[in-house]
Amino acid sequence: MTPALTTQQSAFERTELIRALSAPKGFGDLTLRDRRPDAIELLGGIPAPELLPTTELAEAITRVLEKPGAPALQYGRTEGLPQLRELIAARENVPVERVLITNGGFHGLSLAIHLVVERGGLVAVDNPIFPLFMRGLELSAARIHPITVGELGLDLDELESWLVAGARPVALYTVPDFHNPSQATLPSAQRVRLVQLAERYDFVVFADNPYRELRFTGEPAEVSAFHDSEHVIHINTFTKTLGPGLRLGWVVLPERFVSDAVALRSRQDSHTSLLVQAGIAELLATSEGYFDEVLDRARPVYARRARTLADALEQHAADALSVTVPEGGFFLWPRITDDAIDADQLAADASAEGIEYQRGSFFRSGPDHGSSRHLRLSFGDTPEEKLIEAAKRLARAIDRQRG
Repeated sequence: MTPALTTQQSAFERTELIRALSAPKGFGDLTLRDRRPDAIELLGGIPAPELLPTTELAEAITRVLEKPGAPALQYGRTEGLPQLRELIAARENVPVERVLITNGGFHGLSLAIHLVVERGGLVAVDNPIFPLFMRGLELSAARIHPITVGELGLDLDELESWLVAGARPVALYTVPDFHNPSQATLPSAQRVRLVQLAERYDFVVFADNPYRELRFTGEPAEVSAFHDSEHVIHINTFTKTLGPGLRLGWVVLPERFVSDAVALRSRQDSHTSLLVQAGIAELLATSEGYFDEVLDRARPVYARRARTLADALEQHAADALSVTVPEGGFFLWPRITDDAIDADQLAADASAEGIEYQRGSFFRSGPDHGSSRHLRLSFGDTPEEKLIEAAKRLARAIDRQRG
C-alpha cells in the first residue's frame, strides 16, 4: 500500500521545474494586466479591434454550427483541419503535409524547441530579442548565444565568424520580417545565406514570422529559401491579422520533422479547437482572396499610425529622439540621442505623464549594443489622435529630465 503523503510531500508541492519558472526573471513580467484608464499604453503588438472581421467571423461560425451533426464540436485530427491546412499550404506554396496547425505563434515556437533542442543545448538568438522565446527555452534549460540584430536583421557576418570559430548550435531563433523589437527585415539574399549556413553547420532555423503579412511599404522579402530547406521551421499565426483570442497559428515543417511533430502534439493537447479552425476555414473561404481583402483594409491604417506617431515624435522630441518609420509591423524603435537623458528615468517620468512603453533594455539577450537607449512604441491598436497625445506626453517626460 502506498503511504499517505506527508505535509512536506503534499500533492501540491512544487516541482523543481515549477520553482525555477516561478523565480524572478530578467525579462520582467510578460503577463497581461488591466489597463490604466488614464494612460496611453504603447506596450504590446495588439491589432486594431476595428480592423478584425468580427461580423464576418460570427456569420462563418454560425454557418459552421448549423452543419448537421455539429462536426466542429467533435474531436479533430492532430495535424489540423484539412480544409484549413489546404488554405494555408496554398498560401505558403508548400505541400499540405508540411503544415501543422497550432494554438498561436508561441505554441509553434514551443513545439519547435521540443523537437530540436535537447536539454542544455546551444541556441543562437536575436539580440535584441522577443523575450517570450527566452521563456520557452527555459523548459529545455538551453544555453544561448546572442547574435546582433542590426538595420538589416540578423548579423550574418557575426554568426558566421562564431560558427567558423567552432561553435555548433542546434538551433537559431530570429524574426525575419519586421523584427520585434527593432523592425528590421532580413533581405532575401541574406535569407539564402542564413539557410546555407544552417545546412553547412547543421542547425535548425526557427523563423518566427507573425508580422510578415503586415507590410505597408516597400517590396516583400522572399520566404522560399525557408520553405526549400530541411533546416528551417517557419512559424506564423493569425494573431496579428484575425485576432489574438483565436489562439490559432501554424508551422511549416521540414519533411523530416513532420511525424515527430505530430507524435509530440498528440501527447500534449491533441489538437487545436476544431470550432476555431472550422470557423476560420469558413471565413477564409468566404470569397477568393478574402484574407487579402482583410489585410488590404488593415495595412493603410497601420501605415498611417506609424507615420502619425513618427511625425509627432519628430515635431515634439526631435532633439532627443531619432525615429525611423518602419515598412511594416506594429512598432517604432526610436533611439535616445541626448546623452543627458537617463533611459530608465525617462520610462518612469513617461509613466507619470500617462504614457507606457517597453524600454529597450527589456529586449536584451546579451551585450548591450545600444538597445538600452531605445524605446519600443507599439501603435497597432491606438488611434492617431492618441498617438499624437502620446508623443506630447513623452516630450513632457523628456523635459522633466532637462529641468
